[in-house]
Amino acid sequence: MSDNAFRPFDTMLDEGRALALLRQAVAGAEDGELFLERKRSEALVLDDGRIKTASYDASEGFGLRAVKGEVAGYAHATEISESAVKRAVETARLAVGDGGGTLAEAPKGTNRRLYSDADPMGDASFAGKIDVLKEIDAFTRGLDRRVVQVSAALSAGLQEVEILRPEGLRLRDVRPMARLNISVIVEQNGRRESGGMGGGGRFGLSGLIDPAHWQPVAREALRIALVNLEAEAAPAGVMDIVLGPGWPGILLHEAIGHGLEGDFNRKKTSAFAGLMGQRIAAPGVTVLDDGTLPDRRGSISFDDEGTPSARNVLIEDGVLVGYMQDRQNARLMGVQSTGNGRRESFAHIPMPRMTNTYMLGGTTDPAAILSDLKDGIWAVGFGGGQVDITNGKFVFSCTEAYRVKNGKVIAPVKGATLIGDGATALQNIRAIGNDMALDPGIGNCGKAGQWVPVGVGQPSLLIGGLTIGGSAA
Repeated sequence: MSDNAFRPFDTMLDEGRALALLRQAVAGAEDGELFLERKRSEALVLDDGRIKTASYDASEGFGLRAVKGEVAGYAHATEISESAVKRAVETARLAVGDGGGTLAEAPKGTNRRLYSDADPMGDASFAGKIDVLKEIDAFTRGLDRRVVQVSAALSAGLQEVEILRPEGLRLRDVRPMARLNISVIVEQNGRRESGGMGGGGRFGLSGLIDPAHWQPVAREALRIALVNLEAEAAPAGVMDIVLGPGWPGILLHEAIGHGLEGDFNRKKTSAFAGLMGQRIAAPGVTVLDDGTLPDRRGSISFDDEGTPSARNVLIEDGVLVGYMQDRQNARLMGVQSTGNGRRESFAHIPMPRMTNTYMLGGTTDPAAILSDLKDGIWAVGFGGGQVDITNGKFVFSCTEAYRVKNGKVIAPVKGATLIGDGATALQNIRAIGNDMALDPGIGNCGKAGQWVPVGVGQPSLLIGGLTIGGSAA
């Protein structure tokens, strides 16, 4: 453990006094905790040969919560001191009122470690990181004369968390994160197109800044840009779609995953509310949310309430078998927390959130899936998208896609958007590939103004009858 480690109970708070104040806050409540955090991060961006961004951020503070029924009192501060905690107790007590609640059973502690606690920002000097970005720029420009612009970004951070619960349970977690992204713009005959690739996870920067890693990433970003340079306008209409493995699982995350979070189902605002035990997907479809995968971007040793993360099956062979739960929603629904209580920082209240959400692979060769596509789109890469939780309707834009006729790839297409709803798409899955893959480590998820890192994954899928928004006649 570093001498610079975050030890709030050694340097800022007396643990006994903090525990007494926490118990005062939750007296007559059903749950609560003191969440303490220090977060440090840096980001470097080289754009068109020049340093565009060089930032370093640091923050620390605590959040104190008292929960009773559907109400939660929450107070947070950037000052970690006994006097600040005392003030927070007064605010949190407003949710408890006259009390009368019974404190819920504490989560089980865990010594599991899913990632290193080493600081990824220390893997290279500032000047060394700049040199790597310049090397990436020069290497990528040298790959093809049509390259006119390169952007390379390195980011790293370390989140240190301490959770104190009213039962006396104290947990500590150190969560690293690192990421490298490369984007390329190419030009030919006055036409410009772009491509990008990147990834990362809960590990150091050393592997990402090794040429053995970033050179293939640069080549892949260029490949996508050159594909788009030859792309035709996407067709419009209702078609069958083949989704590639890995990152296209972002569609699964948005169109299905959010709808399986506990709070939306307790409030009956999800398209999947009230369907537990019923078939909601085609046979063979099994979807999990798994926060226990080592080094993955969405993984957590335990969630932000202290519950150990878990491998949670949400859909099994097409049948809805589980929701993702934090402690509050689990208690209100009469079930157990699944280790999905997450928050962006000490300034935010926890809520049910995804970790790494993916669909298990099937038995079909992906080449056979593509050969069965008579007239449709093969979507390999995705950009932005949005979904309406109440009905599951989604819209996603493709960053790499191809027109397919009679099992043959005809041409790349640009401007394709996929339009549909999660419930129907699940039922219309006609083939599941044996090539399940996780994304390279680029996912972020927004909910109620909070952002957390996540992972996605899936095998190749054939989905019938999605609407394609395109511009071709």
